[in-house]
Amino acid sequence: MMSNMDAYGGLLKPGERIDELQRNNYKIIQNTEKFCFGMDAVLLSGFARVHLDETVLDLGTGTGIIPILLEAKTQGKRFCGLEIQQESVDMARRSVILNKLEDKIDIVEGDIKEASILFGTASFDVVTCNPPYMNHNHGIINPDSAKAIARHEILCTLEDIIRETARVLKPNGRLYMVHRPFRLVDIINTCSKYKLEAKRMRFVYPYIDKEPNMVLIECVKGGGRNLIINAPLIVYKEPGVYTDEIIEIYSDTML
Repeated sequence: MMSNMDAYGGLLKPGERIDELQRNNYKIIQNTEKFCFGMDAVLLSGFARVHLDETVLDLGTGTGIIPILLEAKTQGKRFCGLEIQQESVDMARRSVILNKLEDKIDIVEGDIKEASILFGTASFDVVTCNPPYMNHNHGIINPDSAKAIARHEILCTLEDIIRETARVLKPNGRLYMVHRPFRLVDIINTCSKYKLEAKRMRFVYPYIDKEPNMVLIECVKGGGRNLIINAPLIVYKEPGVYTDEIIEIYSDTML
């Protein structure tokens, strides 16, 4: 019997698995002992708007889930993922090869703090980011370095992300970010500091009677100060049962 590793031409390494994305027959390589993508990445890819022939940079791309989903569901011209962790870069690149997307998606190994040096200023129409949510004042730092870097501001801060986003975006370019509501004041203030104005926002609630635990934000470089708050997004009707809108988002994003 052919092994999973042999079936994919040696693209799969020990400890890894291939997950079906159920869209365009795309797949993604992940390692459950490291860090797998979650709902926040799916919701961000559904919230982001990428128009015909636009270029997109995903900061801290991890294993490349957001560029792969955006390539599948939009008419963007070129997608790039920037990631500092070599192991994640390697998995993301192999997922690009697995899906035969080498002509559409680039995975670059590098530091978010140097994005404008790596790519040049005013070089992208859209930036997406699912950043580390916690700074040094929040939460217990995971002893596993890969998960710690993904969840805590160890290698870059919120300001690093927003500063470099402002530099690499073209005039009127757009930032799409998913974050935690408790960081919202920091996010809006820091974006304004770098002339990125919040234009659209949506809060995500685990249940209708609970506080929001995620916020989706669209900012425009050089945009005016008129903000639209979209209707609340509720995840669960009851434990283990998604709302119709979450099912629709997953269907639109991943089917």
